[in-house]
Amino acid sequence: MALIDLATEPATLTGQGVGSHLRGMVSSDPHRRKPPLTIRLCGPRGFCAGVDRAIQIVVLALKKYGPPVYVRHEIVHNRYVVEGLQAKGAVFIEELDEIPADHRDAPVVFSAHGVPKSVPADAQAKNLFYLDATCPLVSKVHKQAMRHARLGRHVLLVGHAGHPEVIGTMGQLPDGAVTLVETEEDAARLPLPLDAELGFVTQTTLSVADTAGIIRALEGRFPALHAPAAESICYATTNRQEAVEHAAPGTDLFLVVGAPNSSNSKRLVEVAERAGATRGLLVQRASEIPWDEVGAISTLGLSAGASAPEIIVDEIIAGFRERFDVSIELAETAIETENFPVNRELRDTPLTAVDMAFVNGIA
Repeated sequence: MALIDLATEPATLTGQGVGSHLRGMVSSDPHRRKPPLTIRLCGPRGFCAGVDRAIQIVVLALKKYGPPVYVRHEIVHNRYVVEGLQAKGAVFIEELDEIPADHRDAPVVFSAHGVPKSVPADAQAKNLFYLDATCPLVSKVHKQAMRHARLGRHVLLVGHAGHPEVIGTMGQLPDGAVTLVETEEDAARLPLPLDAELGFVTQTTLSVADTAGIIRALEGRFPALHAPAAESICYATTNRQEAVEHAAPGTDLFLVVGAPNSSNSKRLVEVAERAGATRGLLVQRASEIPWDEVGAISTLGLSAGASAPEIIVDEIIAGFRERFDVSIELAETAIETENFPVNRELRDTPLTAVDMAFVNGIA
């Protein structure tokens, strides 16, 4: 981990997530003395390539085709992002039947979490024009599950029941072809023959440590268990958890920006508390911080889930600056350079910084 004191080494700040909070870090209020606070700002944090791509797809569809653009399910699990896209003309629905008959020529976008095979089939049957914003790393898990099935293996999916990604992955195969495993206890009581031909995949946003325990439990029971051809937990999940794990020790409070229905964000809070943070807290906006309960802290950890925009990180740092004399350490464990291209239909439409300012801010 690189712990960089931004007050002394501002020239090191390049790459992901260098927003307006990197300027004016020390309060100049002459009328009251504020207590000192060091913020350990994790890197990487916030949008991953898959989330960024999904949001860009909706923005570009609105720009090219005009509103409305329908989006099945939240494009990503973040209310701020959803409301920002709604303000631009996106209409969020849960099922394709909600699209009015006179809007059937409007584009519909499938969320980054992926969908069961039945959804694009339904769209084709309804003669809808759809754009699939499924994260390529989620699509990779779909292919891994289908490969296990082609090789005659029953598929075990490690994940959380009801999560859209889990629903989408299970929906790639016929009913009964996939069994969900949520915990080590589930692994211990699976009603399957011990010599069964099995293959496992995982949800992309799980706790690395918890998932390793579940897989060990499965391997201990089922000697013929086959791993996927490549890691299912995505790079962004792993990177954000590693950064939090390194930054958390000694922090009085660790804030993770993210939604309560965001799996990867909730895992970051758990990782922070396991790694030594006195307290971990998931917040969507600065207004959710219980300021009266923050108390006399000297070191704050700060990260953001993969669907949380950097503009909210800026907002939270500004909130602490109002109350503390802030210095920032950049706790960086990896540099992410991944970029996933948008759908071919949208590549002729230019995407500008202004188009994405509602989530990225203006540098």
